[in-house]
Amino acid sequence: MDSKDIANLPSHGKPDSAEIEKIANAQDANAFEHDLTFFEALKLYSTGVIWSIILSTAVVMEGYDTKLVGTLYAQPAFMKAFGNHVKGDEYQISAPWQAGLSNGSIIGQLAGLLIAGYFCERYGFRTSMMWSLLITIAFVFITFFAKSLTVLLIGQILFGVPLGFFQTITVIYAIEITPMCLRAYLTNYVNFCWAFGQIICIGVLRGLLSRDDEWAYRIPFALQWVWPAILIPMVYFAPESPWWLVRRGRVDEARVVVKRLTSPKNVHFDIDKNVALMVVTTEHERALDERTSYRACFSKVNLTRTLIVIGIYCIQILSGNPLRGSSTYFLEQAGLPTTQAFNMAIAGYAVAIVGSFFSWTLLPLFGRRTIYFVALLLMSFLLIIIGALGIPQAMQPESGYSWAVGSSLIVSSFLYNCTIGPLTNTLCSEIPSALLRSKSIVLARWVYTLTNIIVSVLNSYMLNPTAWNWSAKAGFFWGGWCLVAVIFAFFCVPETKDRTTAELDHLFGQKITPRAFSKNHVDFTETIEVRQEKTV
Repeated sequence: MDSKDIANLPSHGKPDSAEIEKIANAQDANAFEHDLTFFEALKLYSTGVIWSIILSTAVVMEGYDTKLVGTLYAQPAFMKAFGNHVKGDEYQISAPWQAGLSNGSIIGQLAGLLIAGYFCERYGFRTSMMWSLLITIAFVFITFFAKSLTVLLIGQILFGVPLGFFQTITVIYAIEITPMCLRAYLTNYVNFCWAFGQIICIGVLRGLLSRDDEWAYRIPFALQWVWPAILIPMVYFAPESPWWLVRRGRVDEARVVVKRLTSPKNVHFDIDKNVALMVVTTEHERALDERTSYRACFSKVNLTRTLIVIGIYCIQILSGNPLRGSSTYFLEQAGLPTTQAFNMAIAGYAVAIVGSFFSWTLLPLFGRRTIYFVALLLMSFLLIIIGALGIPQAMQPESGYSWAVGSSLIVSSFLYNCTIGPLTNTLCSEIPSALLRSKSIVLARWVYTLTNIIVSVLNSYMLNPTAWNWSAKAGFFWGGWCLVAVIFAFFCVPETKDRTTAELDHLFGQKITPRAFSKNHVDFTETIEVRQEKTV
């Protein structure tokens, strides 16, 4: 936007000279972000990328904990210590207790998410991360010394509280300290950390299979102390999000942080213009709706964005995540020996990590919406195949069917982790407004977590041989829900690739159909006109 563009604004909303300069700077910064290539951005924001990677590493703990309890059900020493004798050398924890333990951490995450929504916006992301890491150390003591299912459940619930913070902080921090062309890669890295935590967990438990004492399950709990000890000293020196500082009116501090996050070698980058874009975007969002409460997420302006984010988060579950998350126990019940079930699970999570990196090759080639939609179609097909394999396997158990189910799960894991998993973090951090980003993600994670509680109970009954004993036929259930997700993705998931926060604000503000986002050109002048008219 130049002075001629600004002069053409409606007379009742015409800004003064200071406002003209700020808007012009914001326009320049917006154009600079669009022109910035991946490697230029990586060089310019190298420090910001490092800090994003450091804070995102906390998600390793979430991935580890998510896998831990479900995998312990296939650990003979754990089942003998906490389960009931069934026959011979076999012990089982009842389906209600399995459901309770699987959901313990999830219940804690519900509380953690709600607290995080307020805490992060009031005290900042750095302080919130520090406190959540500190209380993690305390809560691990409970699970480590647990000698009953009740104490173990309490420990899991409390441990879930800081995990709720990690879920909120990591993706928002990544998107707020780096430019548009790096957003997808760094939010995808969060998914890599989640998968990495899971493979560490399964690898540790596989290595301890030969032990038949209490250390077979206490060592895995003790390893949860490692990550806070590494991360706390690093997070102490981390910079705060410049977007958060702007929202708090601390613009001068935001400039200092942007200077710290970027390299001075790029002579075309202007710190003042970069911060001006944050200021103008924040002011524009406040002109549309100045409220920043949870209720504001359901206002006329923000309702569509909130519902889309909630739907995308829940699709992680509907695409069969509970089945993949219980893969070791699932494969054991499907007929594989315990050792082979662990080996297949390790292969699955190794493939998941490869998939997380492979997703980076897809991002520059295809739009987010295209990748997401096609992946859900393929995932539906795979889950239905798994269900179909369960029919002959139940009638006449053979190892061939079990290996086929395991192989299909590995392919499913790869597909999920190179598409749906990483893109969930990307889309859900891009779609909300900057003002309500924290609270929108918290609400979405809340609904996701409540849904996860319900399906975790159902999943326990589906797989437990003392309950419904569906085994591989559970694939039909998840395949059906995945088809529902395909319909949602087609009608509701927008294309956010190559869109700045200000441009997405404009598209949602003009009520453009989400599936038509990629076909609409956004003129920054129009965005400012809307803001000027709203503030009169």
